[in-house]
Amino acid sequence: MAWFRDRNFAVLAVAVYGLSMIYSVFLWRKGFRQDNRVNYLLLLAGFCFHTTAMIKRGFSLNQCPVTNLYEATMFATWSIVALYLVVGLWSRMRFLGAFASPLLFGIGVFALMPSLDPPPGAGGATNVATSLHAALMSLAYGAFGLSSVAALMYLTQEHNLKFHKLQAIFSMLPSIQRLEAIVGRLLFAGFILLTIGLSLGAYDLARINGTRAYRGDPKILWSALVWLLYFGLLMMRWKFSQGGRRFAIGAIGSFVFVLLTFWGSNLLSPLHNPSAPSAPKDSSQAAALSSESSSLSSSSSSSLSSSIWFIVEICKVSPLQPPCRAVTSSRFRQQFGFRS
Repeated sequence: MAWFRDRNFAVLAVAVYGLSMIYSVFLWRKGFRQDNRVNYLLLLAGFCFHTTAMIKRGFSLNQCPVTNLYEATMFATWSIVALYLVVGLWSRMRFLGAFASPLLFGIGVFALMPSLDPPPGAGGATNVATSLHAALMSLAYGAFGLSSVAALMYLTQEHNLKFHKLQAIFSMLPSIQRLEAIVGRLLFAGFILLTIGLSLGAYDLARINGTRAYRGDPKILWSALVWLLYFGLLMMRWKFSQGGRRFAIGAIGSFVFVLLTFWGSNLLSPLHNPSAPSAPKDSSQAAALSSESSSLSSSSSSSLSSSIWFIVEICKVSPLQPPCRAVTSSRFRQQFGFRS
């Protein structure tokens, strides 16, 4: 039937994510005081619709469905939900869904814009390395997205503790120490996936004739910037043992940067977007692009230095702050001013 198309299943998935977002409002108002599986089941149902949409699109293309912005965005969103469903097997981490559902719904609505899903062109078949590169990159963005959600949970729990709110004690949210560890592990997993994906992309690009013409590609420069951004964040976390609020803000800020610039870098890239201006073919055009890429590199270097400075300022080591330690209930009351 004509109704059983991949985009219709994608619409159903986004609609279920919207229901999850509405239900999350009630969890917020109740202060996360009971283990409620409804939100987990809603996201599981949305994941089933989402997976069906991706499978149908993949079979129609005979390749991994990451050929345009709609498919790449839906793949990254699918990765966030898949990671959440695994982490949510632990009951105290199910509330990640209440923080993730607004993000999933917003990205899903944006991805469904018709302009992001043009009709497939007559491009050649994609090899295994290209498909694996795109899949690993999407999984990396999914891990980064879920880490930013866990960081938002950390900031919420820290805010409740700081202002002596009782819901910090009675809620079923994980402790801030455990949330900080989860943020770090998700960032590390995403960084490994990003590194492998970029390595496969570089290997695949080396097999293309006229590789020199793509050295100034905006998507390649953007990917290098994202890699350096997360590398700096992880170095500040493990090299200098710095975490806490600044590390959480850095994780959120880095993913916001990825969200705001991902689509623009794709649209400007001739290598990743077929509708963008085609790459130069002859040697004179390649030489012109090479000179232009040098100017782009100089301008991007200033952006890199600014981004690295931003991470350094966020994760600046403070020698007066001891590392986080688990506190007993009596020490907890004394530290945060609660009376027994």
